Formats: sequence, C-alpha cells, structure tokens
Amino acid sequence: MKNLCCKNKVLIALLISVISLACGTSEKKSAGEKIIEKSIEASGGENYVNAEIDFTFRNRRYKSKRNGDIFRLERIVKDSTGNTTHDVLDNEGLKRLVNSKAVTVPDSMVTRISDGVNSVHYFVQVPYVLNSPAANKELLGEDEVEGDAYYEVKVTFREEGGGTDFEDEFLYWIHKENFTVDYLAYRFYTNDGGIRFRKAVNPRVVGGIRFVDYQNYKTDELSTPLRDLDSLYEAGKLEFFSDIQTENISVSINKNN
Repeated sequence: MKNLCCKNKVLIALLISVISLACGTSEKKSAGEKIIEKSIEASGGENYVNAEIDFTFRNRRYKSKRNGDIFRLERIVKDSTGNTTHDVLDNEGLKRLVNSKAVTVPDSMVTRISDGVNSVHYFVQVPYVLNSPAANKELLGEDEVEGDAYYEVKVTFREEGGGTDFEDEFLYWIHKENFTVDYLAYRFYTNDGGIRFRKAVNPRVVGGIRFVDYQNYKTDELSTPLRDLDSLYEAGKLEFFSDIQTENISVSINKNN
C-alpha cells in the first residue's frame, strides 16, 4: 500500500487520538455535535486524553496510549504454538513484531491488519471516538427505546480523513438525561455489506472512563433504514449475532501532561 495514512482507518485512529476536549472552536456547533460532546463528558471527558487503556477481547490483549497528539494502539496475540504477534499502530504507521522481532508486513495485509486493530479500539472507546474532525454529526430526532427517551445522532465520515470505509453510516441512541450511548447501529459496505444493531450492556466505570459490552444483532434486509432498527429490535425481528465482551480492563491516567 502506497500511502498508509490516506488509505485506511489508521487515519481515523490518528485523528481521534489528537482531539482535546479543551481545544474549542469559534465555529457554531450543530445540535448533533453538542450532544456528542455531552456524551463524551458523561463517559470520561478529559480522562480519555492522556489515558493508557489495557483490555482483553476474544483472548487477545489490546492496549492504547495517548499523550496529547501522540497515540499508540496495540494488539497482542499468542497462538497455540506459543508464538506472540504484536501489532503496533502509531503516528508513524503499522509495525508488527513476532516474538519481539520486527517483521515486514506485505502491502496487501497492511490495511486489513490496521483496520482489525483500530476497529476494536474504536468501539471500546465510544463515544470519545465520535469527536473525530472527519466526522459529520447530525441530530435526526428523538425516539423511545425500551421505555427511555433518546436522541438519535447520525454520524458519517468525510472522504478526506475518513479512511477506506468512509461511506459507512452510524447511528447512536444517546440517553436524553444521562447522555450515555445505550444503543448503536451501523451500515458497512465491505465483504458484501451488512447492518448491525448493538445494545450496550454491563456498563462500568474504570479509571474514570465508562466501558460497556454489547449484544450484537443483524438483519439481512440491507435496505433497512438505521432509524428503524430500534423498533425492529423491540419487536424481536432482529437476529442475534454475537456477544461482544471487553474483559480485564485497566486504565491509567497520565496527569503530568
């Protein structure tokens, strides 16, 4: 791959990692942007900015570290033969180490590996990641899900800075009182495309940051508007797809920066 930062989700990771909640702008913010900001504040706020987060997902260890505009995302996998593969995604791009020795990643694999690392960190750190400069945030309206009132905020990404999957669409149901992201849905176009709806479960706060697991659902009707998914879920018309559990979470906040 000729240009890592412009051709995959690595750039999304870079952009979301340099955001500071104190960096304000004189531009008028949309209703969607304001709601996202309140959600970020309710879920950890400035604790994200210089956080070191360590967790396990599907028997793989993940670590992220931020220090201002410097970021590092990691995935550590130990296979059945005892070999350890350590992928590191940072401001300079992707690096892979096998048993602590650097190896060359074929160009054909760079995007796939980078996306795999970034996507896990992305969903673990919702809603903070939604403050990406490449993200368009639009308040579509309000709705009620399982007895609670929610804002429905649509998030899309601009082509410039939006990564290879910039056409993907996301919808977040943000609680009107406590501003938590309790449900989300997204439409993706890779691998023949698909739609997912996730319900956040098992919320807990670690090191001042809110984390959740997800119940993951799908529909094979790819023309379904994302805004209809909450009603389909309540009607039992979505197919359960998987449990998404983040385990062994630890957080360290570097307060010296």
